[in-house]
Amino acid sequence: MKNPNLNYLVGIDLGTTHTVVAYAKADNTQQEIQIFQIEQLIAPGQVAARPLLPSVRYHPASGELSEADLAFPSGTPSETETAVIGEAARLLGAKTKGRFVTSAKSWLSHPSVDHGADILPWGSSDDISKVSPIAASASYLSHIRTVWGHQFPDAPLEKQDIVITVPASFDEAARSLTLEAARLAGLPNVRLLEEPQAVCYDWLRRNTGTIKQALANVHLLLVCDVGGGTTDLTLIKVEQGEQEPKLTRIGVGDHLMLGGDNIDLALAHLAESRLGNDEKRLSAADLSQLIEQCRIAKERLLAEDGPEQINVTLLGGGSKLIGGSRSVALSKDEVRKIALDGFFPLSGLDDLPDRKRSGVVEFGLPYAAEPAVSKHIAAFLKLHSAASREAFAMDAAYTSIAIGAGSVPDALLLNGGVFRSQPITRRLVDLIQSWRSSPPVLLENKHPELSVAFGAVSYAIARRDKKLKIGGGSARSYFLLVDTDDSTAQQGICILPKGSEEGDEVILKDRRFALRLGVPVRFHLVSLSGDGDFKPGDVTEITDLFHSLPPLAVAFEGDTGKPNDEVIVELAVTQTEVGTLKIQCIAAEDSNQRWDVEFQIRKKAAGLQTDAALPGNFNQIAEQIQAVFGAKSRQIDPKAVKSLRADLEKLTGIARTEWTTPLLRAMFGTLLEGAKYQRRSENHERVWLSLAGFCLRPGFGYPLDDWRVEQLWKNYSQGIQFVNETQNWTEWWTLWRRISGGLDAAAQEKIFADIAKFLNPAAARQPGVAKQIKNRGYDDMVRLAAVLERLPGAKKIQLGEWLLKRLEKAGEPSQTWWAVGRIGARMPFHGSSHNVIPADIVCLWLRQMLAVDWKKIPQAGFAATLIARMSGDRARDIDDAMRRQIIEKLKLSKAPASWIDMVEQVKELDEKEEKQIFGEALPPGLKLINEA
Repeated sequence: MKNPNLNYLVGIDLGTTHTVVAYAKADNTQQEIQIFQIEQLIAPGQVAARPLLPSVRYHPASGELSEADLAFPSGTPSETETAVIGEAARLLGAKTKGRFVTSAKSWLSHPSVDHGADILPWGSSDDISKVSPIAASASYLSHIRTVWGHQFPDAPLEKQDIVITVPASFDEAARSLTLEAARLAGLPNVRLLEEPQAVCYDWLRRNTGTIKQALANVHLLLVCDVGGGTTDLTLIKVEQGEQEPKLTRIGVGDHLMLGGDNIDLALAHLAESRLGNDEKRLSAADLSQLIEQCRIAKERLLAEDGPEQINVTLLGGGSKLIGGSRSVALSKDEVRKIALDGFFPLSGLDDLPDRKRSGVVEFGLPYAAEPAVSKHIAAFLKLHSAASREAFAMDAAYTSIAIGAGSVPDALLLNGGVFRSQPITRRLVDLIQSWRSSPPVLLENKHPELSVAFGAVSYAIARRDKKLKIGGGSARSYFLLVDTDDSTAQQGICILPKGSEEGDEVILKDRRFALRLGVPVRFHLVSLSGDGDFKPGDVTEITDLFHSLPPLAVAFEGDTGKPNDEVIVELAVTQTEVGTLKIQCIAAEDSNQRWDVEFQIRKKAAGLQTDAALPGNFNQIAEQIQAVFGAKSRQIDPKAVKSLRADLEKLTGIARTEWTTPLLRAMFGTLLEGAKYQRRSENHERVWLSLAGFCLRPGFGYPLDDWRVEQLWKNYSQGIQFVNETQNWTEWWTLWRRISGGLDAAAQEKIFADIAKFLNPAAARQPGVAKQIKNRGYDDMVRLAAVLERLPGAKKIQLGEWLLKRLEKAGEPSQTWWAVGRIGARMPFHGSSHNVIPADIVCLWLRQMLAVDWKKIPQAGFAATLIARMSGDRARDIDDAMRRQIIEKLKLSKAPASWIDMVEQVKELDEKEEKQIFGEALPPGLKLINEA
């Protein structure tokens, strides 16, 4: 059914620095495209229409601006305070520190932040209102939607055919976040297009009728788009045809957080060094202001008619707003030197970025470690050298070219604000020429700040007319990680090969999976953008050239009467029309039964979208935690610290043991934010350790638990503050025991190394160690050691023998038996089965256990049960003779029937048994079926 309100095709370039909108009439066959003039505040109280909307926000202080100043308020529906959007925001942000939001697009692609958390402006004080990266991006789109409605009241923007552009390097998470921002802005139906393709579509439109002549001698086109936050690279193969050349995208670059912002940052560092403040670095708020000043200076100094030098000024604050100001000069020569030699040097084709070099985290964003765009282009061409050489293979004139130079493009299309500078444009042409001995064809782009938006509309026109000009399909190959017995080699199954066409469904017929219904299931995916000929179902080793994607996780609905029901499924994967990856699980027995799987994007519980799994008063719960572990917690009544756990139970209305996993993880997020306040008193520390471990247990099984554990592990090296408090030691060891399933092998070995001297009977007799062991929570160290399942087998054997030696003497806690059982268990909870202690070794342990009276010490009988539990793997299981002895003794000791069942047969644990053995946990939901 035709949309009666569809009057326009709209392209939105949601850029790091600027947002640009272009449009054409939907029924216009002349391809006339216009730039939408965006009404915005250009100064307090002044509204004007401009072709560019700065992608920035300014958060004014209370009373700073009057209603007249905010004549054009705008923001997302979730915001409670008005933010200034438009040129006025830049004007105010350059004069004030700590209230300016920039680079929201870069934050969307930041791999280690909660994109839905209110974290911007980064580094600002607590009294300044903040916004999330998603909400900030949504606010720019919301502003566009509002002003569009003013100009076209009969054609609401949400009813038009909209294309929003994203970097080709954006992964699935960043693309999904962009769609989420559009949805928040009231634009639920949009299509995504990669920015370098948009640039190319714009060039094709502008050269209609002369494309064949313009590309007559071109085989390989490099589109280089250096925006404010990213460097985006795309290779397009050009094949000559009778009418027009055939264009096929054959490669895109991986995400590279390197762009105009980095040049601004380099200039800010130079200015900072001249400010004469050697005692300390600038605060994040001061640096933000200085970066904005340097951005303005850079654009003026790199212009052809730019001045010789410009002063940048760092304003003071408060009463020193004027008197505290400091200025330094930046000259045209030094700015050009930094931009050209620092970011676009004439480096060699074999001069690549150092992969071992640490990344730069500055101003909260993880920028590329290597600032030279030239080296990243060389690495990109090397990664796609095979496909590039094929582009030249049909031309006999190129057969004699050296293999290296044969992969260098013979045409360039440049885009992005930095290429408004002619010196930088000339430098990049010279760079490519130095790699191929002849200059590349430079395709003209007179408006690099507008071409992406123009190209988005050109693409929409091509779709409308069914005349898409650029082929290539999926830019990456996608792989599903699978567990292997070899811990050194991770493997992945190809689920979507590079080049798969939009809308074509790929079903993995030869790979089936057992899907547990009713519990969370997690999928780990990686992608590869480089050369590689893969087919669906191919298994390959995962190297550092692959890029990890955020996990997909979902709980699939099943029969409530069969809580552990499983269904055999196949995976179906599609590159969707909107530009994202779609994954479905298809029941093998009924292809009509399908389950959608979506990437999990971290969101703040309040402000963006309330999670239905959280109680309605979660904000109050978070505030209760923040009262104890927050900036003002120094003044809190000590009794409130001790009673926090009980107070939280009252607020939730249920016992802690009944708190749901979403609630636990949300509470952990609040606790993590307040981690630096845990050392205010021994009670603060004890309660924080207890709650943090409780809320994150078992350290895995819920979306993004690996990230949470990674953040928590950073606290391990600090140890505890109140070392003379035995209970604090207890909570310390308990914390790491509870989340041990999320710790990798290196972390577990570090813990073992630290506690080994207390567990080793010989070492524990040393005077110094014997004195420490009394107040450092020995029992809890034993329980912690027992769950370090990723320890090598030899260390597990050593640990088990230490504990058995201790059990020979009176006075050893009976809980140590449980620890021996966990260490020798046949079926680990989170570790790999290849680290299970050999059966012949644990049979020696079982003989020692058989000599104990299990009626008096039932813990010994339970330990034997864990070790003798049948796994069905004869390489791990104990021999039948020993099994019979264990079963007989369990019966004589009147042990629970469930214990005997575990030893007699392969048995799935019910919830009660799992809690008894392992503690609360989420069982794995996905496992690869070995059909061989």
